[in-house]
Amino acid sequence: MYKLFGIPNCDTVKKARTYLDKKKVNVEFIDFKKIKPEAGDIERWSEVFGGLPVNTKGVTYKKFKDEYEALAPKAKIKFLIENTSMIKRPILEKNGKVLAFGFDEDSYKEVVK
Repeated sequence: MYKLFGIPNCDTVKKARTYLDKKKVNVEFIDFKKIKPEAGDIERWSEVFGGLPVNTKGVTYKKFKDEYEALAPKAKIKFLIENTSMIKRPILEKNGKVLAFGFDEDSYKEVVK
């Protein structure tokens, strides 16, 4: 089963959801605004992302950049859980394995079968 983590009003998440719908892929959508990720989720994503999965181009990151960057690593994870708009999205997983961050149609073609 595929899982897609994100925020419903995010344009990139909308593109991913539209693509998956058109391909008739059965996917569970996890809305960060309703179900916050756990520390274990962020740690798992970090292993694949090569660091904490922060959307450094987003408005929320820019708003909290100085505060966030001054935190210790464990505090950064807690901060992301409380400020989910800072997480790079969408995150596509299958059976707990991260397949993609963000949305790129070509990369989705490779990982969604």
